[in-house]
Amino acid sequence: MAHVRFKGNPVTLVGNEVKVGEQAPSFTVWDHDLSPVTLEDSNGTVRMISVVPSIDTPVCDQQTRRFNEEAASLKGVSVITISVDLPFAQKRWCGAAGIDQVQTLSDYRDLSFGKAYGVVIEELRLLTRAIFVIDRNNKIVHAEYVSEVTEHPDYEAAIQAVIEI
Repeated sequence: MAHVRFKGNPVTLVGNEVKVGEQAPSFTVWDHDLSPVTLEDSNGTVRMISVVPSIDTPVCDQQTRRFNEEAASLKGVSVITISVDLPFAQKRWCGAAGIDQVQTLSDYRDLSFGKAYGVVIEELRLLTRAIFVIDRNNKIVHAEYVSEVTEHPDYEAAIQAVIEI
């Protein structure tokens, strides 16, 4: 299991850590209008999934904005941000931040995504910071569990993984 810290303190991740080469586990998360969204809804496309603890905190804000900028040049790629923020809060934040290239989805209801990908922080009931790239055949081609939740992911490595598909 990935070793992750939050503000220097170890945290417990719940769920199954995924690894490069594995099939991406299915999940159900929620869109702004409370409609369910599953992995299978985007079958046949490349997905970059950016996982953040809370969209309106500084590093999460910067991470989502960065991938929103990158998404414009990543043709044919679904760029998704998942957090446990309520869908209404995500929609409000996206409107205020001008986010229009990234789909924000919520795992608030039952942590389906978080448990399937091993990113639930047990002590906080938040998702840890992570990046996953899933190819058209639902195979994981990049997985990063950021070791310190308050730090940025390796943006370049994730973008390179998408380019190489």
